[in-house]
Amino acid sequence: MAGQGCGAARRAAVCLLAGLLALVGCTAPEQPDPAPREIQTLLDRHARALLDRDETGYLAALDPALAPAARTEFDRLAKIPLGGWSYRVTDVDRAGEGRATARAELGYRIKGYDSGPATTERVLDLTERDGHWYVTGDRPAAGAPQQLWQQGEVRTVTGRRSLVLGVGQSEERLREIAAAADRAVPAVGDAWQGNWAGRIVVLVPASVEAMGGLLGAPATSYRGIAAVTTGEIGGGPQAPADRVIINPDAYTVLGAFGRQMVLTHETTHVATRVQTTKATPVWLSEGFADWVAYRGTGRTAAQAAPELRRAVRAGDLPAVLPGDDAFAFGGDADALARAYEGGWLACSLIAERWGEAKLTAFYRAVGAHPGRAGAVEKALQEVLGTTPESFTADWRDFLRARLG
Repeated sequence: MAGQGCGAARRAAVCLLAGLLALVGCTAPEQPDPAPREIQTLLDRHARALLDRDETGYLAALDPALAPAARTEFDRLAKIPLGGWSYRVTDVDRAGEGRATARAELGYRIKGYDSGPATTERVLDLTERDGHWYVTGDRPAAGAPQQLWQQGEVRTVTGRRSLVLGVGQSEERLREIAAAADRAVPAVGDAWQGNWAGRIVVLVPASVEAMGGLLGAPATSYRGIAAVTTGEIGGGPQAPADRVIINPDAYTVLGAFGRQMVLTHETTHVATRVQTTKATPVWLSEGFADWVAYRGTGRTAAQAAPELRRAVRAGDLPAVLPGDDAFAFGGDADALARAYEGGWLACSLIAERWGEAKLTAFYRAVGAHPGRAGAVEKALQEVLGTTPESFTADWRDFLRARLG
């Protein structure tokens, strides 16, 4: 009897389990939220209308309350030769019935200049009405930079090898910058034979505060900096596009030589972007850009490195090459100048002792290393046949000879 009872109990348990499994199997799988796909489709149409210069189609994706600001942006963007404009939805948060907040990467390309898009992150508020989504708010993500056209009417000047976009600037000033950029491109191409576009895009905002907005950083960090270049190091042909951004306050007070040097320096960063990686120390990337900018100008070390010359003459000869932290903006301006000058003189030493071809080969070899550790040491050995200790000693002797 006991055995029969256990068998019955087991059969009952098996039947119960089978019933439960059957019930689970009959439950319909949860359907994915269609909102991300629908919002992506909406933004695709919105982007296509902008490129087609279809204002009605462009406004169709937006809540009517956004129409005045959207028309202004639509008109400003007409001044920029766009070759691409797209959104990639990365996240959608349903804020309630018929409401959502989406995060999207906005990418745009300038025709004839960009192989990859310039990108920025946007946050979009959306409302669903009658089965259709509409954008009710559009703002930069936290920490994301502004775009030049959001700062005012854009004036465009096209050079032979450059495109200069400005807000709050005269056409004469923008043409002057384009002419300097047109001279910078072949000067860089003569020093660096690399796979790059041979053209640059220069942005000229109305003030250093506006420059900070374009960089998503406080203006105080760039107050004494004449220009910076944006871009992704070692990113390859599809990396976000480079932009040279001018600080109009600092750039204007420079003489003609200084303005030309600034644009040649920044153009060098554009040209060497793919070969500049996390393995590249800042003294090499900035020193090489200065070396290209000074190349062929006849400027002596005493003229080009006044701050370091003062330090050397005062008996303060640096013991080592400047570290990355020495190049931070917003600190001691004289120390920053000495760091740049030290990097330039290190590159000048290589070019003079080993030759210009060895300098560019050294730059590429450092950047090709898988990481920072050992990159300079390996390139010094394989390209220049020296060691870090010997190179540092040679550099210090070079400073004494040229600046003492």
